[in-house]
Amino acid sequence: MSAHADNDLSEQRRAKLRAWRARGDAYPNDFRRTDFAADLHERLADKNKEALAEDNVEAAVAGRIMLRRMMGKACFLTIEDMSGRIQVYARLDGLGQDAYADIEGLMDLGDIVGVRGTMMRTMRGELTVEATSIELLSKCLHPPPEKFHGLVDQEMRYRARYLDLMVNEASRQVFRLRSTVVSAIRAFFEAHDFFEVETPMMQPVASGAAARPFTTHHNALDMPLYLRVAPELYLKRLVVGGFERVFEINRNFRNEGLSTRHNPEFTMLEFYQAYASVDEVMALTTELIHEVAARTGRQRVTVDGKEIDLSADFDVIAMEDAVCEYTGLSLDDVWNVDALRRALGDDAPDKRASAGELLFALFEARVEPHLVMPTYVTGYPSEVSPLSRANDDRPEIVDRFELFVGGREIANGFSELNDPDEQLARFHAQEARRAAGDAEAMRIDHDYVRALEYGLPPTGGQGLGIDRLVMLLSGASTIRDVLLFPLLKPEGGGHGD
Repeated sequence: MSAHADNDLSEQRRAKLRAWRARGDAYPNDFRRTDFAADLHERLADKNKEALAEDNVEAAVAGRIMLRRMMGKACFLTIEDMSGRIQVYARLDGLGQDAYADIEGLMDLGDIVGVRGTMMRTMRGELTVEATSIELLSKCLHPPPEKFHGLVDQEMRYRARYLDLMVNEASRQVFRLRSTVVSAIRAFFEAHDFFEVETPMMQPVASGAAARPFTTHHNALDMPLYLRVAPELYLKRLVVGGFERVFEINRNFRNEGLSTRHNPEFTMLEFYQAYASVDEVMALTTELIHEVAARTGRQRVTVDGKEIDLSADFDVIAMEDAVCEYTGLSLDDVWNVDALRRALGDDAPDKRASAGELLFALFEARVEPHLVMPTYVTGYPSEVSPLSRANDDRPEIVDRFELFVGGREIANGFSELNDPDEQLARFHAQEARRAAGDAEAMRIDHDYVRALEYGLPPTGGQGLGIDRLVMLLSGASTIRDVLLFPLLKPEGGGHGD
């Protein structure tokens, strides 16, 4: 439909709105719904045409007009509410001349209406409200997307999510799934005696993850603040304080680019458990994903044509072994700077990178995409893990894992570094990286170090990307499909105001 035609139709709808206004309140709020569409279908499923006629079941439903069929002195409407759709049958004799004329003359697809009537079944057996009154509750001033194909323009689906949800049942299902996932996660941790908390979104020190923060300013205190890149350091402060099992379903903000896997604002689960090691955290993570997959009915999902069983045990492989398997390097090579640089080629980071940093870069570039089946990768280099506890036998690696499914990182967990002196030294190393130009390196959080000085028990923790988990369970190929309102460039490509 051209913009000109759309404007003409919108003006016709505005003319109808003016006619409604001339009668009085065009946006009333005195209609009280007593029934949802799905409830009616369920409650009356075993009632045939004759039983409904005998019982005289009254109903009051409300929703958006999705279909309309005018047939002279009678018409059918289909209205949709949050639970589903219900058909409405209206007759000239039942409504009266003026009210019936309003349906054809002043109501349009997309209008929100309230309907009172009695329940019936049509000759085809469809459950229907035979209307005794139909009231306009809110006028739709623009033609809704085409009723059969829905909103198919991808960018418009993201920019005008309200239209996407209005006409695309598949999109509504994704976000119902997301809600179920979050509810299942919360129920899981409550059942395991974890305490749900909330930590600051605005923080005086941006730390807890390797990421560039968003910066703001508090006028009254005349101080810079940062939108949190992670809640980790605050959650571990709570473990120091005696909350030995804590979790938070949180929003994080990272000033990074957009991609199919990245949005600057995203949702994560983080949890911490005192007296737990990385192995126990790994086991709990597997149990969590098994539970969420079962709760959502998504134990088997498909990624790039490969079926993944989320109810089975997950694989475990050390990073150095995974790099050897997928690149052909030997175990000696994966800790050799020259061999790693040759393997990386143009993907190699700057010349100051250590063997551990190069190993991590090679893993990201050459191995991650191959980890389709659920796989825990362990043995991360210490240089890329500033908050993780060093391995007792091999200090060049830490007790850390990342979980990959479908070629994407889903979760990151480790045994927490609780030595305050070692943590301060790691922070200073991060500051040196910042001074050398790494904008994502962590800042020193002196108060967190002071908290460690009071004693953090041996602790295991983990962060899990809820957006990516929903992508996996729903089969979405981009994070934008699982975010109600993803960040987009301004229309026209400008920078906005």
